[in-house]
Amino acid sequence: MKFVPHEYQRFCIQKIIDTKKVGIWQDMGLGKTVTTLTAVKELKYDRFQVRKVLVIAPKKVAEGTWAKEKDKWDHTKMLRISSVLGSQAKRIRALNTPADIYVINRENVVWLVDYYRNSWPFDMVVVDESSSFKSHKAKRFKALASIGAHIERLVELTGTPSPNGLDDLWSQIYLLDGGERLGRKYTQFRERYFDPGERGQNVIYNYKAKPGSEDSILEKISDICISMKAEDYLQLPDVTYHEIPVVLDDKASKAYHELERKMVLELPEAEDDISVTSAAALSNKLLQLGNGAIYDEGHEAYEVHGCKIEAFLELIESLQGKPALVFYNFQHDRARIQKALEKSRLRVRELKTTQDEDAWNNHEVDILLTHPASSAYGLNLQQGGNHVIWFGLTWNYELYTQANKRLHRQGQKEKVIVHHLICTGTRDEDVMEALKRKEDVQEWVMQSLKARIRKIKDEHKA
Repeated sequence: MKFVPHEYQRFCIQKIIDTKKVGIWQDMGLGKTVTTLTAVKELKYDRFQVRKVLVIAPKKVAEGTWAKEKDKWDHTKMLRISSVLGSQAKRIRALNTPADIYVINRENVVWLVDYYRNSWPFDMVVVDESSSFKSHKAKRFKALASIGAHIERLVELTGTPSPNGLDDLWSQIYLLDGGERLGRKYTQFRERYFDPGERGQNVIYNYKAKPGSEDSILEKISDICISMKAEDYLQLPDVTYHEIPVVLDDKASKAYHELERKMVLELPEAEDDISVTSAAALSNKLLQLGNGAIYDEGHEAYEVHGCKIEAFLELIESLQGKPALVFYNFQHDRARIQKALEKSRLRVRELKTTQDEDAWNNHEVDILLTHPASSAYGLNLQQGGNHVIWFGLTWNYELYTQANKRLHRQGQKEKVIVHHLICTGTRDEDVMEALKRKEDVQEWVMQSLKARIRKIKDEHKA
């Protein structure tokens, strides 16, 4: 696909090229990944200013997003990516594999710094979701800060750099400038811009920003940070569609493909004999397994993997408290999502009554769970948020579009961003393609299924 950047993307690409250490703070769905890849490609192959690039990202993003995104665009396909993931032996092997970009999950940053010590090889580092480095006490921050002098170029990407207040900014800015703008020590930064808040006996529980602190801080960092919200860019469509690839781990992938093979081999020999009912049953089973669980014949749900749940939690974290309307496909999806969010401190609610609708619109809910069939029509949810998440996809195009219109309707004051969690190499990809086609969705579902059946039966005969 040919990449035709929006004007704001051109601006950000040039900023990454011109500014050696820079923060690109954009809402999700505005194309931070392709913007960064484009700048990396120019810096490495057109300007010869970069040798080795390291991307630090949340685990599921590290597994799928960067490789998938670079393969999507004509101009970045030539970039070689090595995924530094898995066991220590696999990580070391990946580090020794020739590549342009090395992608590692943030949990292994301390290990990586210790592994290289004084021989740090990456002259450019991209921190995808830099707000995960917001704590000045965290080991990952201290590790990355310790080799700051060896990093010539640094790019920080995030949608919300200060989700809990201005004090979240210090460590992220320190990684960019070594303390030049906001102070070399966190205590200096706090004393300058904050007053003690609630306190007990000899203990200060929190700090509150002094009057004028926000403007002063933002002015100091404006030369190295670009802050962009989706609603600021009128050339964007009212709805931005964001696909998040989810890579199944080896165990989950094996379970998925074994089930697919077993069910396909039980189908009639002739493809034309496959009924719509049989096709729907097979599709539903595969969609369930992609989501992470499956019903047995007694309608008991069994969890097979947590890959999509893990990706969902990373997505919620990256929204940094922004509310999200979450559509699930199966009842076991809802149950597993609720369980995964139990310890999150987020206000999670299932959409059942008008009271739930009112609570969402009054910003009393962070995560609103619902099935598209029960909420696709008539409800006005546009005042409660602008992020939609499809945990499990539906191939009913009318249901899909009507569900998205719960937020994308008159009265919505922000650009709506629709996120889709899509398991790579599974039926999810077929359904997403069907939804993009808009017309003849059912025909595409049947044809794509027949293509998978032909492939599996050919492999079985071989």
